[in-house]
Amino acid sequence: MRYNLLGRTGLRVSELCLGTMTFGGSEGIWKAIGGLDPKTAADMVARALDVGVNFFDTADGYGGGDAELFLGKALGARRNDVIVATKAGFPTGPGQNDRGLSRVHLFAAAEASLRRLGTDYIDLYFAHKRDPLTPVDETMRALEDLVRAGKVRHLGVSNWPAWQMMQANAEARLRGWSRFECAQMYYNLAARELERESVPCCEDQHVSVMVWSPLAGGVLTGKYGRQGQPPAQARRASFELGPMDYAAVNRIVDVAREIAQARGVTVAQVALAWLLAQKTVTSVIVGAKRMTQLEDNLGAAALILSDVERARLTAVSEPSSEYPGWYLKQFDDF
Repeated sequence: MRYNLLGRTGLRVSELCLGTMTFGGSEGIWKAIGGLDPKTAADMVARALDVGVNFFDTADGYGGGDAELFLGKALGARRNDVIVATKAGFPTGPGQNDRGLSRVHLFAAAEASLRRLGTDYIDLYFAHKRDPLTPVDETMRALEDLVRAGKVRHLGVSNWPAWQMMQANAEARLRGWSRFECAQMYYNLAARELERESVPCCEDQHVSVMVWSPLAGGVLTGKYGRQGQPPAQARRASFELGPMDYAAVNRIVDVAREIAQARGVTVAQVALAWLLAQKTVTSVIVGAKRMTQLEDNLGAAALILSDVERARLTAVSEPSSEYPGWYLKQFDDF
């Protein structure tokens, strides 16, 4: 397992992070996504620790709160040996203020997460999604107060546009507050839109990129067939997230499969290895419903793609050019 620096924090985190979205949840979307019991969740945490994973990601909404609870119990006495990231912003109850990034909700959400995790501090606390109703300075001040109270060590942002990440960090710098050190984003061979604005922003500001859904909900494993129809028991069968160009996916998977067969690895490991080779990517979140899936994902850490292999994958997955991207590429050196 390799380790990378997280933003400007000085923390070294494993390049693979165990995600817990599949932990717990007995009804609705969470049952479809995971529904793992505490014993299975604990076994996965133990296996991740065995191979050197020191980074764990969860959220207050995952499994209706079960994910944080299961993770905290699974870590037990190992809590201080690892970096735990959790998030706030999505609904956690029926009340009008049981969501968002207001001071009221962030304070309540942080306290609830601390109780479920069984800890007195959160290493990395994410704004899970943007809140169009709460001014950015209000959110950043509330997060700063959580840091000053010792309940949160560092801050992260997830699913925000680049301009708003920049706005938040500029506000933090102006006020002398803690800034976002990590951006957790949707990024994979089938979805590289992040490279247009967010990746350059993060590179310029020394903000780490942490990837969620690196296999595009399982599509990049190659197991869904050329029509992109997942098996009935697969997560994506009941939870379709975002648009997907299956014709483009087929081309990507064809190349990944050729590389996988030549190297004696799986298509999923090739897709993960491509992400791990991206210089802006600090850590990739892997999650699983079964231990065999977890073992396969963890195996990606041992796969180093050649320059030729990376170039083939990059070329076949190249996103369409949009303005001003094509203009900058054409005229920056004019």
